[in-house]
Amino acid sequence: MTENTTVLACEHLGKTYSQGPQVVEVLKDVNLEVRRGEQIAIAGSSGSGKTTLLNLLGGLDLPSAGKVTVAGKNLAQVNETERGLLRNKYLGFVYQFHHLLGEFTAQENVCMPLLIAKLGSDAALERARVMLQRVGLESRLEHKPSELSGGERQRVAIARALVTEPSCVLLDEPTGNLDRQTATSIHALMNELNSSLQISFIVVTHDELLASSMQRRLTLADGKLHE
Repeated sequence: MTENTTVLACEHLGKTYSQGPQVVEVLKDVNLEVRRGEQIAIAGSSGSGKTTLLNLLGGLDLPSAGKVTVAGKNLAQVNETERGLLRNKYLGFVYQFHHLLGEFTAQENVCMPLLIAKLGSDAALERARVMLQRVGLESRLEHKPSELSGGERQRVAIARALVTEPSCVLLDEPTGNLDRQTATSIHALMNELNSSLQISFIVVTHDELLASSMQRRLTLADGKLHE
């Protein structure tokens, strides 16, 4: 994959919801092209549709208008199984609330996407170990989420998102529940992984420091993206 490769894009994207007789237009004519290795922050007020946009870009929801393409494939033109395979291969997800499975260790949580991709358990556990080492948690492999700090849990979530070596990682308020020092360490980690692995990041955030550290900053307002 060359440096100028488009890893994810949307064209004329729209999303409406029906609330009784009323139709609410959340997104309208949104266009975005994400190149390999790009870091993009999307800001906007609460309720502006940022999470809706992220869910559409990640194929977790389908648009009312327009299209989203991942690795050149229109997500609306493949079935749910194929969408799941595209997500697993090309995309990673990190949420404000880490969504780790409490009964599994950090290493087991991180290897889940690899097991879904049908990688053997020994190979999956080894790749999970390497990625946890990469995010500074080599001493926490056997710890369950309840035994980890907030920052450590978010690092596990980032390791899980990166373990399949996706083209692009979508992050929804990844530092929203962290103190400033921990948030700063997460910023640094993202920058290091972006530089070394050339993974693209799209971050929805209210965190001004995180937004300002991205290469591009976009604002979602009145249903449209503004550069």
